[in-house]
Amino acid sequence: MDLRKLKKLIDLVQESGIAELEVTEGEEKVRIVKHGVAPAAPVAQMMPPPAMAVVAAAPAAVADTTPAGHVVKSPMVGTFYRAASPGAKPLVDVGQKVVNGERLCIIEAMKLMNEIESDADGVIKAILVENGQPVEYGQPLFVIG
Repeated sequence: MDLRKLKKLIDLVQESGIAELEVTEGEEKVRIVKHGVAPAAPVAQMMPPPAMAVVAAAPAAVADTTPAGHVVKSPMVGTFYRAASPGAKPLVDVGQKVVNGERLCIIEAMKLMNEIESDADGVIKAILVENGQPVEYGQPLFVIG
């Protein structure tokens, strides 16, 4: 594995808030573990003030326009896809009943397709991200009521 890929993996771990990442390519295996993970508030304080203002403004706008209910958030940085493949039917639609553990979407991160599952039972009240859009860690994706 070349140094550029390794650097990207390290940056991914630092930016996403995950504590551990393991990647295998052929016979090569890399495991990156972040020790001493600080709570979210101190990490946010280390960000430059302009970035904090942008991050603080985005959730407020989403909260004003979304219906009340359980919010499913992105567990990682990546690209949001509503369907399992291009041209396929979306995994869920507004008004559809879902159960805990049911697939809601796919987030592509570092060329890996990660299935995001519902963590609550209910009905999809809103889909907050457009197909193919980039998403950030902790960004609201769905509202389940």
